[in-house]
Amino acid sequence: MRLRSDIFAAALIRRAEAQGAVAMLRRRGAAEAGALFIKLDRLDGRAAVYGPAPQSEEPPEGVDRLFSRVHVNDWLDPAEAEARLKREMMFDPDLWIVEIEDRDGRVFVDLAA
Repeated sequence: MRLRSDIFAAALIRRAEAQGAVAMLRRRGAAEAGALFIKLDRLDGRAAVYGPAPQSEEPPEGVDRLFSRVHVNDWLDPAEAEARLKREMMFDPDLWIVEIEDRDGRVFVDLAA
């Protein structure tokens, strides 16, 4: 059974903050099943956006959700990351956005290979 989006987002924020990053909920979506997107800001002019991995990726045992970068380049300008999130919100108004500020570039979720 999959963890509700509201519980997953809260746990992600706690996990990031417990490891020294700053994390905040930027947008609340559908509590039970809203897609979760993560904006990672390295605070040096580089940012990345992560979203749900394609469903063809089966998560390993014990992993609730897999994420992948939703853009081709490793890093984006923060304004480009915001534009990408805006497009995602127009497509899916029930999505969640968690923003993480971490100079080391840690995203604190499991990434698809």
